[in-house]
Amino acid sequence: MIIVLDASAAAEVVLNRTKAGALSELLAEADSVIVPSLYIAEITNVFWKYYQHSDMPINECEQYLNTALLIPDEVIEINEFAQETLTAAGMTGMTAYDMFYMVLARRYNAHLMTLDKKLKSTAKKQGVRTL
Repeated sequence: MIIVLDASAAAEVVLNRTKAGALSELLAEADSVIVPSLYIAEITNVFWKYYQHSDMPINECEQYLNTALLIPDEVIEINEFAQETLTAAGMTGMTAYDMFYMVLARRYNAHLMTLDKKLKSTAKKQGVRTL
């Protein structure tokens, strides 16, 4: 099984929150975990927000970020499917940011791992498997 991991699910795992155990098990079972290159910016921004708004020390944020960057087996450049993503965003009314993950999952016949309910719902409507 191939998993496309988004930043919401990665943060849940790295921060060892409520759903971390179940998500970690699925990640461990995967043949491959892939992310669009956008993931790097998004997961970096997640931990910047923790630093800015949650009083998490910067060194902790850096450690969490480094852990999150080690999860994917492969980072796929988004320029390879930007046009397709724009079309999907236009058709669904979702942001292009979210659609990069969905389109990547569709292209690789992968399962999309996200905690974003709206993205999960949209992906299912588009025939993309979700976790």
